[in-house]
Amino acid sequence: MNTTKIQHPTFKTHCARRRGVLHRWVLNFGCWSFLFNLAFAVRTDASVTAPVSFFSAAQVDSEGVFLRQITKATEPLPALRLGDAPAFGKTIALSRTQVNDLIAAVAPDLATTNWTGAETIRISRRARSFGETEMLALLTTTLQRDLVKDKGELELTFQQPWGAQVLPDEPLTLKIMELPTAGVTPSFIVRFEIHTARETIGTFQASVQAHVWREICLAHTTIKRGESTDTADITRERRDVINLREALANFSPGDPTLEFAESVSAGAPLLARVLKPMAVIHRGQTANALVEDGSLSITMKVVALEDGAPGQTIHFRNSSSARSLTGKVLNEQTILISL
Repeated sequence: MNTTKIQHPTFKTHCARRRGVLHRWVLNFGCWSFLFNLAFAVRTDASVTAPVSFFSAAQVDSEGVFLRQITKATEPLPALRLGDAPAFGKTIALSRTQVNDLIAAVAPDLATTNWTGAETIRISRRARSFGETEMLALLTTTLQRDLVKDKGELELTFQQPWGAQVLPDEPLTLKIMELPTAGVTPSFIVRFEIHTARETIGTFQASVQAHVWREICLAHTTIKRGESTDTADITRERRDVINLREALANFSPGDPTLEFAESVSAGAPLLARVLKPMAVIHRGQTANALVEDGSLSITMKVVALEDGAPGQTIHFRNSSSARSLTGKVLNEQTILISL
């Protein structure tokens, strides 16, 4: 005979609440266990538990002394800067105790008791031989950037053999300290300093010969005054322009808007001052002078008293009144009078 048990609704509710409480307790316990393990793992990672071996000697650069540079470990070490590097050419000695004190100052939570290796480490600067070719390249680059600039390509040679220098094995810069008043000349003496990012290494002096090479325009044959640049016999050559103190001509080959203001002998460089805009109105030429005032426009006949290119202001004389006036050249037939 089957018997069916009927539970009271209040009893079912009570059991359900007991199961909910138990479930929350298990969940909370799991969360706290996870957080505890995570905290323990973080704490363990913050320490160095594997043996750390001291080198007996190490070399550093001007950035400073770092823990990774003076020790070796089976686990990765943090990038801790312990202090300044020694001056170039000098050494410093650090004991384990001193290193511990330095670590404690920058990373107090880092465990540093598991040392092996040398009791004391001697720290020096990385160095290399800096030869004549490298020194000449550094000096040339600095003078080109600061003095020669876009005047041409600087070429230097030492007048006396340059012995190799022992310098820091890291990026170096050069600072010019003293030059002749005339600047970069065919032969001069220069004083300069060599720097790392954080220090001055030393002062040096050298006697050098210099050339400044540039492709320039030359008169292939004699060019007469008034000749246009599009008809003149012009050639281009690479020349040493270090002794040229005047600005060189800068124009497009065959430009018909320029003419020579003076004659140029064959083989001479073309200077900026020998060129001028091509005159479209010439002295003694009859032209129209235009006066404009709003909608009013008056034209009169005038005689040019000098040559003029478009945009230039010239003197001219009124043909009727013989009065002298000035105006701006517009084209080969017209001069604008400004009121």
